[in-house]
Amino acid sequence: MEPWIAIIDDDPFVLRGLARLLRTRALHPKTFESAAVFLAALSEGLPECLIVDLQMPEMSGLELQQHLSSIGIEIPTIVITGHGDVQARERCECAGAIAFLKKPLQEATLFAAIQKASRAAMSRDGLR
Repeated sequence: MEPWIAIIDDDPFVLRGLARLLRTRALHPKTFESAAVFLAALSEGLPECLIVDLQMPEMSGLELQQHLSSIGIEIPTIVITGHGDVQARERCECAGAIAFLKKPLQEATLFAAIQKASRAAMSRDGLR
């Protein structure tokens, strides 16, 4: 199975835009409009990394990251937000986030974070 990247955001424009951008680099994104929809799809396999919005209704990106960790699932996570502050960054990093990026995202910064997440996934899974 080809490695894929999960994008979780409640904004359909962000989902479409990020998915399109990742495809330009031959990456394989799958989009999810909520943490609940992503969790329901976990039986299909784990992504190489998560790109998750911090502020979402019902379950935030941080809550999703903490939930996954509590059930023993470690997925390298990139948290994105339009409303980031130092405390939010620290909480996400303490929960294990690989990167904390502010919207609008800078392409180079995003792809550097994806590379870092990919390396973490490889060491988690053993070399592919």
